[in-house]
Amino acid sequence: MNSSELTIAIVGATGAVGRVALDLLEERRHPAANIVAMASSRSAGKRLPYAGTELTVIEAKPDAFHGVDVAFISASSEVSKRLAPEAVKRGSLVIDDGSAFRMEDAVPLVVPEVNGADVAWHSGIISIPNCTTTPLVMVLDALRSISPITAVTVATYQAVTGTGAAADLELMTQSHAVLDDRDVVVDQYPHQIAFNVLPQVDDFLSNGYTKEEEKMLNESRKILHDPALRLASTCVRVPVRVSHSEAVTVEFQNPVSPGEARSVLDRAKGVIVVDDPHNSVYPMPLSAAGRDEVHVGRIREDIAHDNGLSLWLSCDNLRKGAALNALQILDEVLKRDCLKPAGLTARI
Repeated sequence: MNSSELTIAIVGATGAVGRVALDLLEERRHPAANIVAMASSRSAGKRLPYAGTELTVIEAKPDAFHGVDVAFISASSEVSKRLAPEAVKRGSLVIDDGSAFRMEDAVPLVVPEVNGADVAWHSGIISIPNCTTTPLVMVLDALRSISPITAVTVATYQAVTGTGAAADLELMTQSHAVLDDRDVVVDQYPHQIAFNVLPQVDDFLSNGYTKEEEKMLNESRKILHDPALRLASTCVRVPVRVSHSEAVTVEFQNPVSPGEARSVLDRAKGVIVVDDPHNSVYPMPLSAAGRDEVHVGRIREDIAHDNGLSLWLSCDNLRKGAALNALQILDEVLKRDCLKPAGLTARI
């Protein structure tokens, strides 16, 4: 089946990720007639430009999924929990960008370059991991082909669009206010984000880690099929609009040289090695923005741990971190001929 024949709904079409999803579908020349743009009731009626025409946004509610083959949901967990089962009842495959279903045993959590085969056992819902988890597991999966991994330590530097379009607007508004010596209004985060960094992404747990940091651990274990993986992270919000970056230290069972790591990463699908630091060539949010690949550099021996490597990565959180990964999951589903769950042969 050709994906252009499918009717695809974008739930959250007016949001940061939804807009990128529409851009990617336009790049793929997906027919406008086969796209249903959905959002909340307050956005219903808005018109979105698409391939020389316009899409009219409709309210995302259960009956709107009649005739939809694939529903990409990029909204709150509450919206996903309410709408995803309804879409499945009406015969849609749901590819969900939120955290609502990621850790459910019956829901595959997929990065196609790493565990694409997992799409085959879906029951109507497939989840996309957190936009910090995706580039990390792509790098770890490549590196573990050299030697088993014993521990991972990560510090993330996360762009505001990971929170959404409102946070992006707040960064810009606050930045103008600071430069104009006006009062700064804080809404999306606990503190001002302009000209600042916040060592908090999501709420704190009783163990001192945040929910975001817990997600990185649990999601990485599920995607890599490694329930014993040791991983600790510190997630930080930075005043960057697009692209998350990560400082990663990987400890291996056996020695791994920087040259071996570069060679393996250079061959890894969806990864680009950008590593000439003496000429100031390394991954940056600006250079990763608008790109589909994970950019990896600053690959070096970790002098604090035996058999350790340190590296730096940047990845567009809206593309590979969300919308692109969703479309690649759909590609994987079609390649494996598993659009419908096993045993489901007709619409309900």
